[in-house]
Amino acid sequence: MAMDSSPEAPLAVRTVANAVKEWVGRLGSVWIEGQVAEFRPRPGGRLQYLRLRDTEADISMTVVVDTNLVADLQPPLEAGQRIVVHVQPSYWTGRGEMQYRARALRAVGLGELLAQLEALRATLASEGLFAPERKQPLPFLPRCIGLICGRNSAAQHDVQANVWDRWPGIPFHVREVAVQGAQAVPEVVAALNELASQPEVDVIVITRGGGSVEDLLPFSNETLVRAVAACSTPVVSAIGHEQDAPLLDFVADLRASTPTDAAKRIVPSWREQLQLIQTLAERGRRSLQQRTDLLDRQLSDTQARLRRAVTSRVESADLMLAHLQAQLQALSPQATLDRGYAIAVLADGSVLRDTTQVSTGDHLVLRLARGQVSTTVDAVHAQHTDSKEPDDG
Repeated sequence: MAMDSSPEAPLAVRTVANAVKEWVGRLGSVWIEGQVAEFRPRPGGRLQYLRLRDTEADISMTVVVDTNLVADLQPPLEAGQRIVVHVQPSYWTGRGEMQYRARALRAVGLGELLAQLEALRATLASEGLFAPERKQPLPFLPRCIGLICGRNSAAQHDVQANVWDRWPGIPFHVREVAVQGAQAVPEVVAALNELASQPEVDVIVITRGGGSVEDLLPFSNETLVRAVAACSTPVVSAIGHEQDAPLLDFVADLRASTPTDAAKRIVPSWREQLQLIQTLAERGRRSLQQRTDLLDRQLSDTQARLRRAVTSRVESADLMLAHLQAQLQALSPQATLDRGYAIAVLADGSVLRDTTQVSTGDHLVLRLARGQVSTTVDAVHAQHTDSKEPDDG
C-alpha cells in the first residue's frame, strides 16, 4: 500500500523502515533452490554465511545459516554445489538491510540433478534444437580457430598441440574462462558471442577435461545450450571423456569425445593429404599399365605403335603428377619450416604477417621445423610502398 508523502510533508526514516519491515514480514518463509557461489567456513562461529546464486540468471543473495545445519549437510557444503534452502526473509530497520535466515538446508542429490537434466533434454529436443538438419558443416581447413577453455588447462594444450602437429601455423583466438562453478555459464556464453562476432574465426571449440556430474553441470545449462544453438559459427563440443555427455554435446555442430579428438576432427593432416595424392598417382599408373597390357594382348600388328603412344601418356601423367606432388610439398607449412623458414607467432597466438602488428619490445615465438624459440622485437622497419624494385642487371 502506498504511503502519502511530499517535500513539504516527508516521512521519517523510521516510518519507512518499519513499513518495509512489515511488508517483508508478510512474505513468510519460502523454499528456494540455487547454486552456492561462495562459501567460506568460519570455524567456531555460531553462524555461517553463503552466497546463493540463481542457476539461470546473474542474481544472488546472502543466506545466514546456523553452523549445525551446515555440519549435518551431506555431501559437505562447498562452492558450486546445488542446494535447497528454507529461508525466512527479514528486514533490519537499524541498518536498513535485508537478511535471509535459513531454517532448513539440504543438498540436491545426484538423482534429482539427473532427473532435471533429462527433463531439460526432452524439452530442448522437442523444440528441435538437437535435430541433425540444424548442424552446420565444419570447414575443410579453418583460417582461424576460436578456443574456449579453462585457464592454463591441459585441454587447451591438447587441442593446440594436436592441431599444430596436423597443420602447423593455424592461428587460435583463445578465451580462458571459468569451466565450473557459478561464473562458468556467463563467462562461456560471453566468450562464445565474442568469438562468433569475429569473421576470421571459422570454428569454435568449447573444451574442458573430465569431472563429476556436478563439475560438468554448466555445460548442460539451458542458457549456454540455447546460445550455442543460436551461434552462426560452427561449434565443436569437447567436454570431458568419452562417457561424459552434457547437453552441449547434443546441440553442438560436432561432438568430440576428448580435446585431442577435437583437434583431429577440425583440421586435416598434411601428411595424410600427401599420402592421398601419392596413392591416387599410383592407382592411375596401375590403371594405365593394365590398359597397356590389355592392348598388348589384343593387338599384334599395331602393338609397338600403341605401346609408344600409351607409354608417352604415362610419362606425361607421371611428370604432371610429380609436378603436382612437388607443388603440394612446397605449399606444405612443414616443408616451408624444413627449408629453414620460421613462423612468427604473437602472444595471442595469431601469426605475424605485417610490421603494423608489432612494436619494439613485443615478445614473439618463432616456430621452427623442430621446436620453437622465444625472442623480443628490437626494432620495427616498415617497408615503403613507393620503393623501387632492385635492378637485376
